Amino acid sequence: MRTALSIAGSDSSGGAGIQADLKTMTMNGVYAMTAVTALTAQNTTGVTGIMEVTPEFLKQQIDMVFTDIRPDAVKIGMVSSAPLIETIAEQLKKYDAKNIVVDPVMVATSGSALLETSAVTALKENLFPLATVITPNIPEAEVLSGMHIQNEEDMCRAAQEIYTSYGCAVLVKGGHSINDANDLLCANGEMQWFRGKRIQNPNTHGTGCTLSSAIAANLAKGYALEESVQRAKSYISCALAAMLDLGKGSGPMNHAFDLQGEFAKEAE
Repeated sequence: MRTALSIAGSDSSGGAGIQADLKTMTMNGVYAMTAVTALTAQNTTGVTGIMEVTPEFLKQQIDMVFTDIRPDAVKIGMVSSAPLIETIAEQLKKYDAKNIVVDPVMVATSGSALLETSAVTALKENLFPLATVITPNIPEAEVLSGMHIQNEEDMCRAAQEIYTSYGCAVLVKGGHSINDANDLLCANGEMQWFRGKRIQNPNTHGTGCTLSSAIAANLAKGYALEESVQRAKSYISCALAAMLDLGKGSGPMNHAFDLQGEFAKEAE
């Protein structure tokens, strides 16, 4: 069985972060492992507390994974401080990690900044050069490209700028009133659109985590980047279309929409 490692924060409500990554990787056919960057107290309505791990403890977690069950791919989610980002980069270089997917969680959907300037700089300088692909949303792509994105032509220009600046493939995720659900991949100097139809489901908590984890899982299984993106996009569309409705806020998707079998049955 192929393996994948998620380096991200914990979501106590189970819809995003480490928990979403574990579910997604499992449903996409790989053995999932974790290195936790922070604990959060959160649910579908918001976050009330964050407790970050130390760089040394994060280093120990990554050491223990790579020295025993080497991951075939690595997904990196929200990492809130420069020292933790630098630790991750050092460890990935130490073990010559492959198939690295970075979800640069820097800007909330509302547009508010989630990372301090030092952490954003560390992300750009330390992790992006190691990445197979990064997966910014529209606000994050604006920060990385220094451009205002209002339409698909702007997405193309921004993707090219990010690809040129950081030397890694970039998947600019649509939405945010730019288009239905069309994502743009810039890799090897070429552009490829992945068209999708917006699913009218208000429960979208964890979509970014889920997409990046599904891409990592498919890279781990040996799919090319383009096919990994397409398969991940199809998976997340189905998870949204399952219309799970939990919680009082923006709830989680049904990551296990395709789970069937004896052990998934409910009591009669």
